[in-house]
Amino acid sequence: MASMKIQKWTARDTKKCIVIPSDLDHKYSRGTLGVITGSAQYPGAAVLTSRAAIATGLGVLRFHSSSGLAHLVLHATPEALVQPGKVDAWIAGSGISDKRFSDYTTWLRHRWFKLIKLQTVPTVLDAGALYLAGKLSQPTLITPHAGELAKLLSKRGISVTSEAIESDPRKWAVKASEFLGVIVLLKGALTVVANGKDLIELPKATPWLATAGSGDVLTGIIGALVATNYIEILNDPNHLSKVAASGAFIHNLAAVTISKDAPISATSIIEFIPVTLQKILK
Repeated sequence: MASMKIQKWTARDTKKCIVIPSDLDHKYSRGTLGVITGSAQYPGAAVLTSRAAIATGLGVLRFHSSSGLAHLVLHATPEALVQPGKVDAWIAGSGISDKRFSDYTTWLRHRWFKLIKLQTVPTVLDAGALYLAGKLSQPTLITPHAGELAKLLSKRGISVTSEAIESDPRKWAVKASEFLGVIVLLKGALTVVANGKDLIELPKATPWLATAGSGDVLTGIIGALVATNYIEILNDPNHLSKVAASGAFIHNLAAVTISKDAPISATSIIEFIPVTLQKILK
């Protein structure tokens, strides 16, 4: 891996990926994010991804579900639209099991994934949607932790354990990116973003981020940034890796800001996203 090119990501880099609206902007010009997250098994993920995306700033959020999940999302984020329509970016899979036929509601959530192939816009795949990696024509980012990446690669014929990935995240993020043909944000104590052999390394994350729902919040933050940067990404697909790194930077900085070396929750991270963006923009 001698030819690996590593960039350390900073607040200054992140600032470049925060799109500030102009006087001429309106809600539809500021990016529409399509969201297929949460399930009967993990309904909170639908709420966390949606709340985090709206807190990060975008024009419109479209939550895709014909079930009670839509009511949960609307209760927490009444700004959301809950009917299908045109989107500029997708986030999918958070809070959805990869076992498609484990129960009827999970099967229904996986059916919604068909929309992703119909609207070929920049797409973020997490958890239950990771199996779509390398099967889409649009710029694609996957956001696995070590266990999920080990499972995905093993299913594609590369036998590796989560322990091996955790011991060398740089190597395995690059390997997965090259093998799958997608950008890989590998979550962990050291979070890295691989775009082929180009690697972005995030500052060491606070251990307090190891809490339920934290990854769902990260997906929501990244989703909002992808939706607001969609034109730049379509013009230059490599920009997606910078947007992904920016989302991870915001996520960790929000956690550090609220934590002050004490426990935090996924919900509390969302509440500190606007303050974190203010810090970065200053």
